[in-house]
Amino acid sequence: MDGVRSLPEVHRSVRVPHAAGWLKRLGAFIGPGYLIAVGYMDPGNWATALAGGSAFGYTLLSVALASSLMAILLQALCIRVGIATGRDLAQLCRERFPKPIAYPLWLLAEIAICATDLAELIGTAIALELLFGIPLLYGVMLTALDAFAILWLQHKGMRWLEALVFGLILLIVGCFGLQIALADPDWGAVLRGYVPAASIATDKAQLYIAMGIIGATVMPHNLYLHTALVQSRDVGDSLAEKREAVRFASIDSSVALGLALLVNSAILILAAATFHAGGHTEVAEIQDAYQLMAPLLGSGLAATFFAVALLLCGMNATVTATLAGQVVMEGFLRFRLPPFWRRLATRSVAIVPAVLVTWHSGESGTAQLLVLSQVVLSLQLPFAVIPLMFFASDRARLGGLAAPRWQLWLGWAIALLIVALNLKLITDFLAGG
Repeated sequence: MDGVRSLPEVHRSVRVPHAAGWLKRLGAFIGPGYLIAVGYMDPGNWATALAGGSAFGYTLLSVALASSLMAILLQALCIRVGIATGRDLAQLCRERFPKPIAYPLWLLAEIAICATDLAELIGTAIALELLFGIPLLYGVMLTALDAFAILWLQHKGMRWLEALVFGLILLIVGCFGLQIALADPDWGAVLRGYVPAASIATDKAQLYIAMGIIGATVMPHNLYLHTALVQSRDVGDSLAEKREAVRFASIDSSVALGLALLVNSAILILAAATFHAGGHTEVAEIQDAYQLMAPLLGSGLAATFFAVALLLCGMNATVTATLAGQVVMEGFLRFRLPPFWRRLATRSVAIVPAVLVTWHSGESGTAQLLVLSQVVLSLQLPFAVIPLMFFASDRARLGGLAAPRWQLWLGWAIALLIVALNLKLITDFLAGG
């Protein structure tokens, strides 16, 4: 098993200058965190944030904050597990769990990746329609062509891929910064929105959107992907070098996810300030948000920046879905499919429901499908978080890189919270809520 490598084409491909100063050493680790962060600001987040902000104002900002804090801790544990074991999460599940457990986990991971891809596909198609007038149905089918772009980027190497993703994230942040300035939200209400409200747990409508936000933020495929991406660095073999790698990679991840929190908060704040405050409390369709934004804010630029940011988010998130699909398939099945064919397979599965819904319901069905895809991700989340915590808690195998006990306690508490919220959501659904 020593010869099995995660993402073998980029394994230990980025050199770490161990003899250089700490700033240069840190610089060698900056990148994977931003590949992970794009999954936290994909079009699925837009649907849940727009629905939550327009319906409930700033109330669900606390859910976005809590979800991001959960993500920062879980991704830090992914880094530790990946560096300490030299395996990604999929490989560990295949090696250490019996087949009756490992294969269902693989199937659930694939479902989560398809749900992620569905959101990216619809979001990108909507952006193409808003910016260039391409009909939604044609846009959905055009997105299959992104497999060629991903194949080319992977061939160029990790640093090229990371640089492009980072540049797109900066453009997204810039677009939202301009939109927030035009929206001029009530900053006192924004700050109060970060304080949890009891209504989130008691109101079924709020809970449904909250679960969508959690599913759109703490994404299952990112847990598999991050354990693989950290192995793209040539960290060295000594315990001291690995400890430094864990520290620097955790800084990279935490800063990147903090940036993702700003973007997610900006979407919800924009929806609350523009739509909820103006009495438009049922704006869930991204197209409706685009059409309403210009007259409500008095500027067509805001709507244009909105559509550009959506397109950039869809393009960015496509990268991580492709890589995660590769990690999951190779790790669980020990079967290597060329990235181009892997991408086409995943996208083909996602295209079917998107085409059917678009053909049958048109634009009116896309928002419900986007939110549903994020709730599906939330329901899949325990099946990635619990295995991660199982391996992170194995202090004997992690040795000198074992996680502090407070991180493990918090990690298991997060897992239990997600399970409890999922059970309540299912109970409400069965009760006809």
